[in-house]
Amino acid sequence: MATVKVILKLNKLNKTGEAPLYLRVTKDRKAKFISLGYTLNPKDWNPRQCSVRKTFPEHERLNNYIIQKIAEAKGAAAEIETKSKYAPAKTLKQAILGKGNKSFFQFFADQIATLERNSQFLTAKRKQLVLDKLKKFVGDTDLTFNDITVHFLKCYEEFLRSEKIGNCTNTIHTENKIIRAIINQAIAEDEFPIEKNPFLKYKLKSEHTEKAYLTEEELKLIEDLDLKEGPRFHSRNIYVFSAYAGGLRISDIFRLKWENFDGERVTLSTQKASTTISIKLPDKALEILRIYNKQGEKPTGYIFPFLKNEVDYSDLKFYYRVTASLNTTININLKKIAELAGIQKNVHFHTSRHTWATRALRKGMRIEYVSKLMGHSNLRTTQGYAKIVNAELEKAMDVFND
Repeated sequence: MATVKVILKLNKLNKTGEAPLYLRVTKDRKAKFISLGYTLNPKDWNPRQCSVRKTFPEHERLNNYIIQKIAEAKGAAAEIETKSKYAPAKTLKQAILGKGNKSFFQFFADQIATLERNSQFLTAKRKQLVLDKLKKFVGDTDLTFNDITVHFLKCYEEFLRSEKIGNCTNTIHTENKIIRAIINQAIAEDEFPIEKNPFLKYKLKSEHTEKAYLTEEELKLIEDLDLKEGPRFHSRNIYVFSAYAGGLRISDIFRLKWENFDGERVTLSTQKASTTISIKLPDKALEILRIYNKQGEKPTGYIFPFLKNEVDYSDLKFYYRVTASLNTTININLKKIAELAGIQKNVHFHTSRHTWATRALRKGMRIEYVSKLMGHSNLRTTQGYAKIVNAELEKAMDVFND
């Protein structure tokens, strides 16, 4: 059971010798303090009675105010404790202050700032995009935790689906997962009561989508394109390289240096999963590397001509900004390359990863090996590719129905 008491904080005397009045909320021997916005000379305060002495000119008004605030605090604390007897003093303090009205926008921004301090710039950028979209929906007003209700989330979903934004179900699902994660973090930090979490009633929706990939024939069409040396030429080369080299992610290909290549395999620590992988390169991947293996290449030099050897990329924020721009440009190039090859699919760099996985499974590689080479943290992620291959096999059996 929490206790509420008014105290004069004598350790916070101001220049005029007055001390501030505080509500003290104590639970499980832990105390939290709430300022009442008044200061008093210690001689005007009765610590035993927890009241203002008659020597203070407005003692009656101030004592009534104190009685009112104690009653409000005890009522708010009792309401929380009725719902959860384990509620800590911090939660009770927030209930008394009406902390459910804390700015959600500010808490969200603080979480993004923490990610940036920890050099998690890509995650910070994804969350910033969601925050910006929320602010666009709300307009010029602030958004508090209490504002985020089931009704609010439904209205926000309609806004995202509208022609103005045009987000699909899975994009909305991804963005709402970020909002849910921020709310869960606020709950974990006792900034928001768990019973007010709107995601207890609002269910996220997603749609199954097939992973886009190229067939052997389509990949060969891209390989055989006659391209002059330039941005499209290099974009095509790293796409094909990835489709043969274990489906390496574009972020890892950017970072590949000659010191990562021993003549037959590449070994590196992957950026996303932070796992070390070693991939023996098939002939096609080796053929692509020979294009770039010019005389005098230093071991510390980048293999592919996207990052510049003379530029310092130690500032991770700068590095992520550069690679994000490169990624966008390469995907634009790949769309044009697919068009030139006559491929009617939405080709972007990540489809090279899907292409490698489905080809590997079709050729009989064990799923555990595919998972290991792709740097997946668990086998369930890889099983999505196995389902694609199994579906193709089932469809192939339809020839017996002709």
